[in-house]
Amino acid sequence: MAKKSEPAEAKAKSVEIPQSIAVRHLAELLQVSAIDIIKQLMRNGIFANINQVIDYETAAAAAANLGYEAKPESRAARAGESRRYRPRGEELSGLQLRPAVVTIMGHVNHGKTRLLDAIRQTNVMDSEAGGITQHIGAYQVEINGQKITFLDTPGHEAFTAIRARGAQVTDITILVVAADDGVMPQTLEAIDHARAAGVPIVVAINKIDKPEANPETVKQQLSDAGLLIEEWGGDVVCVPISAKEKKGISELLENMLVVAEMEELKADPSQAAVGVVVEAEMDKSKGPLATVLIQNGTLKVGDTVVAGSTWGRVRAMFNDTGKRVRKAEPSMPVEILGLDSLPQVGDTLTAVAGESQARALIQKHQQEIQPRAVSLDNLYDQISAGQVKELNVVLKVDVQGSIEPIRSSLERLATEQVQVRIIHSGSGNITESDVMLAIASKGLVIGFGTGVEAGAKRLADVEGIDIRSYDVIYNLVDDVEKALKGMLEPTYVEVVEGRAEIREVFPSGKKTKVAGVYVNEGKLSRGAQVRVRRGEKVVSESVVNSLRRFKDDVKEVASGYECGVGVEGFDDFKVGDVLELFRKERSN
Repeated sequence: MAKKSEPAEAKAKSVEIPQSIAVRHLAELLQVSAIDIIKQLMRNGIFANINQVIDYETAAAAAANLGYEAKPESRAARAGESRRYRPRGEELSGLQLRPAVVTIMGHVNHGKTRLLDAIRQTNVMDSEAGGITQHIGAYQVEINGQKITFLDTPGHEAFTAIRARGAQVTDITILVVAADDGVMPQTLEAIDHARAAGVPIVVAINKIDKPEANPETVKQQLSDAGLLIEEWGGDVVCVPISAKEKKGISELLENMLVVAEMEELKADPSQAAVGVVVEAEMDKSKGPLATVLIQNGTLKVGDTVVAGSTWGRVRAMFNDTGKRVRKAEPSMPVEILGLDSLPQVGDTLTAVAGESQARALIQKHQQEIQPRAVSLDNLYDQISAGQVKELNVVLKVDVQGSIEPIRSSLERLATEQVQVRIIHSGSGNITESDVMLAIASKGLVIGFGTGVEAGAKRLADVEGIDIRSYDVIYNLVDDVEKALKGMLEPTYVEVVEGRAEIREVFPSGKKTKVAGVYVNEGKLSRGAQVRVRRGEKVVSESVVNSLRRFKDDVKEVASGYECGVGVEGFDDFKVGDVLELFRKERSN
């Protein structure tokens, strides 16, 4: 997203401008976005692109509108002009502009698939392919002699799943919103997922051909969601389209090229290839097949590659039309044949010198432990170590009205060391999608008055994601504040060590009794904490003070054996009661 220019009154300083300057360099000089410069020029009736050179008077007028006092550049400054205005990346001679990689997201039934089909049918890279049938889940189109790569993912879940494995493959997101339906829950989720990834959003208002279409209402809803389109003075490109009638498609693609140009996407084709696996399947006749998006360097047939925990030699490559190719350059998607097993989606593919280097890289990969998201328990330690500068929070609440007070309360807790950032908020239960976003953003999930779906709980346990649930706002805010200051009391989880069923009750001495039990699972230990359950009710919670097998005192009894158990301060045992031995350990 382009950064906003500061108010004019906040920039009471002068700037030296040369007799001619490119729009890009003027933006760098004024420390604003190039989009801000282009908008100022448009208001003065001048339509220029990012690389266009403008004269001093035009640049000075734009600078004045942004709060700067422009002065002609001095002779001394002109001597160092070439150094000051060197474009980003120019010091690396191998860097070249590469095609943008685009993902389409939006609410279900808003036309994502139809838009992809319309793009494919109207932009065929290989003219002899005729009516192209998509071969792999990524493809390239060409407009005005420039290429754009599209990832055909099923939505923001897949987009974030790749990010969760440490890969960032998307440069730009197209957000599809139906003109007759407007901004819906999945639309808001897609916006949050794109923002969390830090990629610019281009809005395509689809279905404008329908009689009930109302694009103006959609624009207002987008504004309410924090996306202010250019037409309304914002910096988000918005294009009305009809994917069904193929209207506005060319205009959408042209705008994609403009946004890509603003992003200055570059790579070095001369390097060894590095890419990301975006699809993987086992073909009955060919074996493991992986669709890879090349990010840097050039992949060639015959290269030895490593992808996650698998490796192989590239025996063949196919482009998005199914045609064999000998090499793949940055931003090109290809299907490769030659890996010894299936990689996982999101794995990084790297070209290496040979088998020994491949095996060493795989060994290193297997030894590495993926960095886990922060939790409130370890937050302060990570802040102190400089590992966390932003606490990313996925917030789910019972009703929509609870979001704003909680959001504002949490954001006010920010300190000089760490910012509190709500990357997604919504009402309803905590879902797998929420946990996946927390994984990708190395954040945590906070629920207020809402439940956790079973799948989300399992995924959070596997990935080490901290899910906190609250019913009182004060407690929620208080816990986060204490965590930021290192004052949060540690939390503990209960671990059940063993369960035993009481089958008989025996007298022990004059007034006490012991339970004759059969150990069903785990083990019983003398001195362990024990809970006596009678049906759903807990009738006692104490410790095991005696444990005997036949006439012998023992320290523990394993599953599958019988023994006698005494519980401190309790002897009202009943046949059928269950003894549950447990311990508590700190949760990190």
